[in-house]
Amino acid sequence: MTCEILSFEELGAELFKASDTEFADFSKKIIPSERPFIGVKIPKIREMVKRIPKEKLSEFLKLKPVAIEEVLARGMIVARLPYDEMILNFDSQVALISDWCTCDTFCSAIRKTVSKNREEFYETKVVPLLKSREEFSTRVGVVLLLGYVSKEWLLTIFENVEKLASREEYYVRMAVAWLVAECFIKFPDDTLEYLKVSKLPAWTFNKVISKICDSYRVSKEMKDILRKMRK
Repeated sequence: MTCEILSFEELGAELFKASDTEFADFSKKIIPSERPFIGVKIPKIREMVKRIPKEKLSEFLKLKPVAIEEVLARGMIVARLPYDEMILNFDSQVALISDWCTCDTFCSAIRKTVSKNREEFYETKVVPLLKSREEFSTRVGVVLLLGYVSKEWLLTIFENVEKLASREEYYVRMAVAWLVAECFIKFPDDTLEYLKVSKLPAWTFNKVISKICDSYRVSKEMKDILRKMRK
């Protein structure tokens, strides 16, 4: 029987127990971060967080994480909360995000919680993040829009992407490229029409094309068309 994790100290002990120096060194190479790395894979962190009793979740959020794995764990804890409680802890989690891994993992984790409150969440949380001048706050906003990729939200997504056209930060541009590529894969006709009139800078536009062409869900014929559109 798997034991419950009842305190932040116990979680920390479990993380260090599962540490892998080789994986920590690998992670440092692909995740630029000033935080220390323990060396624990995300599925293992997720398994640990699931062992925290629901009634104990709020206690874990009072403590400040240091290692990147602790930030990841905190984001997963926030994602386990009911929507109203998640909202109360959302900003404090975003404030801890300073790399693509903690950003993308957190955004993915809360997607289900947000799904029934999309419009409210978009107006109160996503829009302010997209207007932020901080690189990773903006990236959080863009990556959250991946949960909105649907016929109903396409126009809104494209409008927001255009508003970010002047942003030069690498991780904002990469997130935009990822988002638009995902829109194309799911709604190729609509997204192709958008790309024809898009004011995205050449670097971002070409990265969109590159990401689309990396997908096995897009035909060779369409990839040939897109490659000719490169700026």
